[in-house]
Formats: sequence, structure tokens, C-alpha cells
Amino acid sequence: TCWGCDKVVLFDTEKRQLRGSVIVGDNPNDMALNTKGTLLFVSNANDNSVSVIDLQRNTVTETLNAALFPAAPPGSTTNSIALSEDDKTLFIANADNNCLAVFDVSVPGHSKSKGFIPVGWYPTCVRVANRVIFVSNGKGFSSLPDPFGPNPYGNVNYQHSDTTHHEEQYIGSLFQGTLSIIPVPDEKTLSVYSQQVYRNTPYTKEKEERADGQAGNPIPTRTGDPSPIKYVFYIIKENRTYDQVLADMPGGNGDTSLLLFGKNITPNLHAIAGDFVLFDNFYVDSEVSADGHNWSLGGYADDYLEKTWPTSYGGRGGSYDAEGNRDIANNKNGFIWDFCKRFGVSYRTYGEFADDFKPNIPVLQNHFCPYYTSWDQSVMDTTRFSEWKRDFDSLLSIGQVPQLNTLRFINDHTQGLRLGKPSPNAQVADNDLATGLFVDYLSHSPIWKESAVFILEDDAQNGPDHVDAHRSTLYVAGGFVKRKFIDHTMYSTTSVLRTMELILGLPPMSQYDAAAEPLWRCFSDTANTAPFHARKAQANLFEKNVAMNQWQKMSEDFNFDKEDNVNEDDFNQVLWWAVKGDSRPCPSPVRSAFIREDEDTDD
Repeated sequence: TCWGCDKVVLFDTEKRQLRGSVIVGDNPNDMALNTKGTLLFVSNANDNSVSVIDLQRNTVTETLNAALFPAAPPGSTTNSIALSEDDKTLFIANADNNCLAVFDVSVPGHSKSKGFIPVGWYPTCVRVANRVIFVSNGKGFSSLPDPFGPNPYGNVNYQHSDTTHHEEQYIGSLFQGTLSIIPVPDEKTLSVYSQQVYRNTPYTKEKEERADGQAGNPIPTRTGDPSPIKYVFYIIKENRTYDQVLADMPGGNGDTSLLLFGKNITPNLHAIAGDFVLFDNFYVDSEVSADGHNWSLGGYADDYLEKTWPTSYGGRGGSYDAEGNRDIANNKNGFIWDFCKRFGVSYRTYGEFADDFKPNIPVLQNHFCPYYTSWDQSVMDTTRFSEWKRDFDSLLSIGQVPQLNTLRFINDHTQGLRLGKPSPNAQVADNDLATGLFVDYLSHSPIWKESAVFILEDDAQNGPDHVDAHRSTLYVAGGFVKRKFIDHTMYSTTSVLRTMELILGLPPMSQYDAAAEPLWRCFSDTANTAPFHARKAQANLFEKNVAMNQWQKMSEDFNFDKEDNVNEDDFNQVLWWAVKGDSRPCPSPVRSAFIREDEDTDD
């Protein structure tokens, strides 16, 4: 299979040369050949499908839809297949549906679905032997907490009662893959399994058109219904957990022993959460930045990203292919800007998917700020705010502010303890001030009442959290956003995307945002146009790393030319040490099995 060119390439092993190809679906990966060598089955991850190729004619004779619902958007991630020993049954691993699809393929050209089998989290390979199905589950069974997780200050010891030594709990190494061993089910058992799979999935076809909510709320419940909110501002930051930043917020579920950048470093983030809505049950859908930016802008990370980032981040080869840098890593139907273009919604990006002052993907051509700085940690986020302000003012003066505005503030990533570079406190405080200045300036503009601001981290890999390694910070502000409200509802990255889509009249991009719970609970049908006032920075924004020690020496070898180029284990040890010193050990990550509560939140 040619993973990135959507075809199967034929290679003559005797003549040692290529002799043609067969076009199949998007991101073809695994293959299975029948015993006679006449039929080849190819799984296509981005199409939720399997192509059946007649090898006598080298043509696709059938396409099997492996998704749980017809015409489902991307999100099943069909990425492995296996034939039964009698060639009559095909087992298909749907990585993002956490199940196997089972097809009767006994009559070529007339295959039919038999049902589904539940397995573990992100099945990556299925094989059959002696009427037993073996399934490898790439992410195991559950996410976990990481109280001994990474930090940007080095070897800092968190204030835990457990004083024994713990290895750092990095999100990329906490996943414990599992193997499901399942006897080939009879028809009755398969029926029971199928019912369980449908109970497990939050996605349905109906959710593509109708979302949870309430009548009169500014967040519509149907795609295309009007909203009093006309402008969406979406700010993506870098790599922090909830406990690292907001553990000290009253009313929230925080563990203050894991706090690194509290109110004294991030007064504006605390003020936004306190003045508007505090979210303490928000989780990123990603593990790292390599999949995080695709999740944040597309509601999905394809099989290529999921399978290659562990290799790249583990130093075993590969490059940073996300954010539009390589076609194979892009979502099949594009990103939120592509959907805006299709449905007539104006849009503009500031640094997101636009590097070196040029767009990474065609849809952003002529829809980006040409002087906004993307990934360059020598540039302060407060400077980025000024770059956005200049562009915003010019657009506002001619009545051309886009409906969707995506921005990037990066410096809460920090550069560890690299000698002569801004300290972690300085860079996080700079990021905080830029965010506060942004909300302040927008809230004093004439479009504030009709605006909504969503601010999140692309991933949460650089910190510990006592609930889960994916729990992160989310901030929402705007004219119709509730004031001094706490929302304990479980939300994810795709919840934010679904909310923005409903405001803008866009359909969901994947099964994930279609199924996600929108943020309707934190919006009011009555506008409150009182402006937000940015808080002054309490930390020195120009503080430099001056100490020369093992953590500083480790930092000198870090590569900050692109996000997540640094070994996260080492980087977070450094960051922890810089904030906390050697007196307390760095906590490990926590990963939890949790159940979403759909009840309304009153407090």
C-alpha cells in the first residue's frame, strides 16, 4: 500500500520492478490476501472503508463501509484487516471506534455486514488463527492521571505525602498496549457484541444535524440555525495541564501540590476563569502537539499521525508532519477553514498553520496575517498581541472582521533553563499577559457583544494532573458568556469545535465533533457587555536563566526551532526544577477511566 498516495502499487518480485497500481481509498494501510490469491482486501483509514481488489483484473470490485453508520464522516480509522482461515469472514479494526467490523465475504462482489465486536482503545492490528481473534489495542484500555508528570523546570519534587522515588509519568509512555483474545463468535454472540458496540459509541447520524442544548440559548442545537454571536476568536496555546495553572482556583477540582504557574504568574488566566467560566473537567483529545494541532483545527488526527508521532517523539525517526506540513497527515475533508470556505463563512488565521509568514495549506492563501509571527520563541506573545491588534484595527475600520479568527500564542511552552533565555516564569507570564490584553482589547471594541473567545492548549503533555494526563485548561469569554460560573461538565477539544461550528453554521468535520457535547451551559440568552480589564504582570517578563547547573546544561541541547522537538521527559524535569527546586520530587501523570455526566450544572 502507498499510504500517502491512495493506491496499491504492484511490484514484480521476479523482475524487481513496478508494474502499475490500483487506486483505492484514502490512507490505505493493511492488506489481506485470500488463500487462492485472487482477492486482495485493503483497509483505508480515512475513508472508514475496505477496498476489495480482483487481482486478475487489478480493479476494485467492492468497497466495504466499516463505519457504524452509513455515510459517516472520518473517524472510524479503518486500519487493519484479517481473513478467517476459510476466507469467508473479514475482520476489520476500526481504531477510533474501538471495535472490529465483521463482514461475510464468502460471495465475491456480494459482501455483507455481520456485526461488530468491542475491543480496547485504538485497535491497530487484527489477526485470526485457529478460530481465535487476536487484536492489539495501541492505547490499552484507559487514560490515567499523571501526578508525577513532566514539568518545564526540571527535577522538581511535588508536595506529595508519597516521598518515594517515582519515574516521570510522561503521557507518551503511560499508554500500556493490550491484546484482546476473542474466540470467533457465533451469530447470537455477535449480535450481543454488536449491541454493546453501539452502546459504547457517543456518535450517531442524528448528532450531525442536532446537538444537545436548550431553546433560546446562543449556541444553536441545529446546524445552520442562527446565533446572536457573529464573531469567533480561537486562541491555541501550548502544552499545559489544569493542575499546573488553575489548581488554586476556588471551586475547581485542583491539586495545589501540582501547581507551577498559579495566580502570581498567570493573573489574567485566573481572572478570565473567575470573571467568566471555570472549567475543571476539560480534556484535550490529543497526546502531543504533533496530533494536537490537527485535533484542535480538524477534530481528528488520522492514522498516519497517530502511528508516527510515537516514533518521532521517541527519537526513532520521522519528522514533525502536522499543521499542514505533509499531505498524508492532513484530515481528509480538511480543517475548519476548509469548511468555512465551503459554507461561505469568512476566516483568517494568525500563525496557526502558517509558518515563516506563509500559509502551510492552500485554503489559507490570502486568509492569513502576513506579518504575524508563528513559532519563534524569541518573539514575545505580547508582541503577537500587538501584531493581531494592528490587523484587527484595520479590518474593523472597514467592517471586514472575519467570522472565524484563529490565533496562536506559544510561549507558555517555555524554553526550560537554557542559559540566557527567558525563564519559564517569564515566558508563561508573557503568554498570560498577551491573553489578558487580547480579551481586554476585544471587550472594548464595538463587536464585543457579538463575539465569543475560546482559548485552549493544543495538548497537555508538559505537566502533571491528579485527574488525567489529558486534563487541561479552557477559557471562554464574550458578550453572551455567563459571568462567575463554574461548569463541571466533561468537555473535550472537539466540544469547543462543535460549539464554534454551531455558532458559524458549519457541519461537524468528524465523528468526534459530531458526538461532542457543546458548551451551551456556559452561555446566557442575555448579553452582558461589561468589558474585561487585563491584570498587570506580577512576574518579571524579562527574567533570564542565569544559573549554570546540570539542568541548564541539559537545556543547552534542547531544540526549540519547532514545538515538541525536545525530549519531553528531559524538558519537563528541567522545568520542574526551575520552579520548585530539588526539595520535592516531580509527580507522575494520572490517567483515569471516567464517565461523562450530562446533567445540567447549577453551581
